[in-house]
Amino acid sequence: MQSHQLKRIHPNMPRMTVARGGRRGKTAGRGGKGQSARAGNKRRPEWRDIIKRLPKLRGRGKNINMPINLKPATVNIFSLQKSFLVNDNVSPAILVQKGLVTTRSGRVPDIKILGDGEIDKALNVSGCQVSAGARKKLEKAGGTVTAIPVMEIIRKSDPNNQKSIKLVSPKKTVEKSKTK
Repeated sequence: MQSHQLKRIHPNMPRMTVARGGRRGKTAGRGGKGQSARAGNKRRPEWRDIIKRLPKLRGRGKNINMPINLKPATVNIFSLQKSFLVNDNVSPAILVQKGLVTTRSGRVPDIKILGDGEIDKALNVSGCQVSAGARKKLEKAGGTVTAIPVMEIIRKSDPNNQKSIKLVSPKKTVEKSKTK
């Protein structure tokens, strides 16, 4: 056998000339007219349409300038029983130091002490909101409670298109208003 007699096992496939007659004529497998028939067809991805349909988060809530964390951090009585000695002072800064509460955005949060658990140590609580059950248990154990008043936040809308926020404490009422 000589070199000019060698034949390839798989011969070269001829280049397919699309839409020039032959195997794929006229539309060349691209279907009818329209965007999908054009060269450089780039359709928008489905997930982008989903994103564009979502409502925009302009502001927070109903565009009322309210603090982000309305709820105070909570600490239970049983945590105080474990972490403090007799006649210790309990304040928000001390609770953060002991690791019972974490800071929020670098600030010590408002703290509320709840009455879950039992306590037999006299503790001096100050600067924290205290639930009624927790107050009874702390005072029964011989401790003192100088708590800040619990403020309820009431949202209401005024008839003349003003949104106002009322902070209600047991003793006095403070009103802040914000116009649109």
